[in-house]
Amino acid sequence: MPAKTTFIDAPYVPLEKRPLPAGRPRKWYIRHNRRLKAMRLTIALLDSGTYLPDQATNEKIRRTAEVIGIRPPSDTTCRLVRTLMRYSR
Repeated sequence: MPAKTTFIDAPYVPLEKRPLPAGRPRKWYIRHNRRLKAMRLTIALLDSGTYLPDQATNEKIRRTAEVIGIRPPSDTTCRLVRTLMRYSR
């Protein structure tokens, strides 16, 4: 059976943000937000044609963040982006 082709006819619109659950340690919120940012950046890099972690330098990741309108990521977040790209294959 042939694979079903899906056409995207509208640009991606993110879901409405909801507040995070209360009562967690501060470290949990920092880690959670870092993961969300890394996922957004990874998706943007994959959409732009950067498929390998070696192609995603810190400068390229930071330029992508600027393009999609989020604050420049730290070195730790850049490392997490490359890790996500490595394990998404």
